[in-house]
Amino acid sequence: MARVFRSIFTLKRFRRQLANVDALPQLCVLGLVSGMITGALMVGFRTMLSLGASLYMPEGSPETFEQLTPWVRAGLPLLAVLLIGLWLGRLTPSGRKIGIAHVIERLTYHQGRFLRRNWFTQWWVGLVSVLGGLSAGREGPAIHLGAAAASGLGQYFRLPHNSLRVLVACGTAAGISASFNTPIAGVIFAMEVVMMEYTITGFMPVILASTVSGLIAQLAFGFEHAFQISDIALGSLANLPWIVVSALGIGLLAACFIQVARTATRLQRLSFGVRCALVGVLVGSAAWFYPQVQGIGYDTLGLTFSGHPAVDVLLAVAVGKLLLTAFTVACGIPVSIIGPILVAGGAAGALFGLLGNQLMPGMSASTTVHAMLGTAAMMGAILQAPLAALMALLELTHTPNMMLPGMLTVVVACLTSRQLTGSKGFFNSALSGSRHPLQHPLMQALSRVSVPAVMERNLVRTRRMITPAAAHKLLETNPVWLIIERSSQKKPLLALRGSALARWLIEHETPIRQGHRDYQRIDLMEIPGQRLELAPIGLQATLSEAFIALQDESLGALYVVHGRHLKQRRISGIITRGAVERYYQYSDRSLTAPRPKGRGFPIHGEQDIGT
Repeated sequence: MARVFRSIFTLKRFRRQLANVDALPQLCVLGLVSGMITGALMVGFRTMLSLGASLYMPEGSPETFEQLTPWVRAGLPLLAVLLIGLWLGRLTPSGRKIGIAHVIERLTYHQGRFLRRNWFTQWWVGLVSVLGGLSAGREGPAIHLGAAAASGLGQYFRLPHNSLRVLVACGTAAGISASFNTPIAGVIFAMEVVMMEYTITGFMPVILASTVSGLIAQLAFGFEHAFQISDIALGSLANLPWIVVSALGIGLLAACFIQVARTATRLQRLSFGVRCALVGVLVGSAAWFYPQVQGIGYDTLGLTFSGHPAVDVLLAVAVGKLLLTAFTVACGIPVSIIGPILVAGGAAGALFGLLGNQLMPGMSASTTVHAMLGTAAMMGAILQAPLAALMALLELTHTPNMMLPGMLTVVVACLTSRQLTGSKGFFNSALSGSRHPLQHPLMQALSRVSVPAVMERNLVRTRRMITPAAAHKLLETNPVWLIIERSSQKKPLLALRGSALARWLIEHETPIRQGHRDYQRIDLMEIPGQRLELAPIGLQATLSEAFIALQDESLGALYVVHGRHLKQRRISGIITRGAVERYYQYSDRSLTAPRPKGRGFPIHGEQDIGT
C-alpha cells in the first residue's frame, strides 16, 4: 500500500501536474503551505519590532514617538539612515532593491525567483526604518518577505515557473493578512497590484494562503481591530458633492506624491551618503515639532478617526508626512509607503471635512467620514488599485456602509491622479515607462503554463553519422524527433523529423540490403528533410519564456533540459512554434474553413513543421 501511495504522490508527478493550466488542487496545496510559512515569518517580524521597541520606546510600542523628548525623536532618523546607509552602501544597486516594486520586478522579469541577499536586506531595512522613526510602514517588508519565502519553497523543490507566479501572489496576500488582519485586502492587493489578473486558478490558492496566514497571526497576537470605530454613516446624499471635491483634492496630493518620488533621477547626481543624510536631517527636523510624521502613524490615524488632532497636526501629516515619504523613496532608501499614505490620506480627508463644516455648517458629513474616505482615496490614487483600497477601508474600519461613498471617492481620486501624472500605478510605473509585460493578455496566458504541458516528449538523441542498423534501432520507438548532436559543442543541436529518416530508409531499402558502399553509413545532415536549429530552455520555464526565446529568427524550436549539473542534464522534449501557437489559438473547424499552417504570432524564421 505504501509503495502504491509513493508511486502516485511523487515529486516528479507533482511537478508535471503543476505545469498545466488546470493544476488547481496542486496549487491549493502550495497555497496552504506558503500561508503557514509566511504566517510564521510575519509573527517573527512583528515580534522583532516589539522587542526592538521595548528597548527604548515608551510602552514598548513602535508608535509612541510623541512621548519621546525632541532630541531623541529628532536623532533617531539620523541613526536610522546611518545604519541603513552602512548596510546598503556596500551593496550594488541591484542588491538594494526591496519591497513591493522589487516583488513585481522579480515576478515580471525573473519568473518570480528572488535573491537571498535582497531578502536579508529587507529584514534589516524594514526593522530599522520603522524603529528608527522614518516615515515608513511594514507592508512592504511583509509583502517582500512573504513573497520571497513562498517563492523559495517552489525554487527549493524546482517547481515550474508558472507555479512560482502563484506562490508569489500567495506570499503577498499572506504577508498582508498576517500583518494587519486584513485577509480580503491581501488577496485583492495580490491579484490587482502584483499579479494584475483575476483567474480562478490564481484566486483559490491565494485565498487559502491569506486565510491560513491570518489564522496563525491571530493565534499569536489575538484578534484585534486596527481601529475602533462606532457605527457611522454618510448621513445624507447631499454630502456627495463635497465628497467629490475632497476626492479631487486628494487626487492632486497623490499626483504631487508621485511627482516628488519620481525626482530620483535628478537626485542620483548626489552620492548615496549625501542622500541618506538629507533624509535624516529633514525627517529629524520635522519630528522635532511634529512626531506624528514618524513611523507608520496608525496611532495618529486612529486619533484622526476620532476627530481629536489639531489642524496644524493634520496639515503636518497630510502634507509633511506625504512629502517626506516620497522624498525618502526618491533618495534611494527603500521604505514601505502604504502605511504612510493611508495615514496622510486620512489626515487630508479630515482637513476637507473641517473645511466643509466651515463652509456648510450642519450640512457636511463628519470629519471621521471624510478621514475614512481619504485613506482609501489616497491609497487608490497612488497605487491605481481601487479594489485593494476599498477592501483596506472595509477591513481596517469595519464599516461596510461606507462602501458606496468610498467607491465614488476612490474613482474620482484615481482618475485625477492618473490624468495628471499618467501613472498606471506607483509600483508599476517605477519599473519602466513602457507597458508592463504582465498587462499583455497573451503573455499572461502563456505565463500560466510551463513547457512540459505542451512539449513533445517522443524523441531520441543520435550522432550525425550512423549505420543503417543503428537507424532502424532509433526508429523502433517511432520517435517524432531525432536530436542530432554536432561534432563541436559550440554548434547548436538540430532536430530532424523521425518520419524523414523512415522515408529515406524505405526509398533506399534495396541498396542498403545489397550492402552498397555509399549506404554503409548515413549522414543525417544530408538526407532530405527540414532540420530545426535548437536552443535550450529549462524544464521549469513557462510558455511565455519559450515565446520570447523563439523570437530569434535563427531558431526553429527549443529543446527542454533538466538536471542540476551541466554534465548531467538530460533532454526531456522539444517545443516548437506550432506547440506554442496551438496553446493560445482556438479555431472551431466546424465553423471555419481550413487555413494554411502558420505561426500565428509576429516572429520570423523558417516555416513551422511542429506537431
